[in-house]
Amino acid sequence: MATALKSLSEYSKKKNIDISNKKFAIVVSEYNPKITDSLHGAVVETLLKEGASERNIYREDVPGAFELTFGAQLMAQIEEVDAVICLGCVIQGETKHFDFICDAVAHGVTNVSLKYNKPVVFGLLTPNTEQQAFDRAGGKHGNKGVEAAVAAIKMLGFNQ
Repeated sequence: MATALKSLSEYSKKKNIDISNKKFAIVVSEYNPKITDSLHGAVVETLLKEGASERNIYREDVPGAFELTFGAQLMAQIEEVDAVICLGCVIQGETKHFDFICDAVAHGVTNVSLKYNKPVVFGLLTPNTEQQAFDRAGGKHGNKGVEAAVAAIKMLGFNQ
């Protein structure tokens, strides 16, 4: 796995922009809350560290990963929102449910981003086990939330 080769919490500040006036909507799946809350905490911490204002960071919860795309669409259609970050975790099970959900969310997030011409970040963990999820939500591989926040910042810079 690529994650085994790098910490998700390490990033380059090259091309980061001033985000003090940017508004971020974070859509968080309520499913696997220990994992998604950790991802959310890392997103907020990173955004604040990089200069975002706490008053410009919004959190909206949705029931599960599948609902992330509709939540993202509702947030993206708000003109004042500059970027949307979707956070969730779907752990591989014994059925094809995992494949259908992950595929739908990936396509949905992409479509919302293109429809509203703004960054909509895919922060969905898709591990094989719960332990792998914890390893990527603040464990031995860092926190994917940091990576999601940095992606939003960099794409805002790219979109200027």
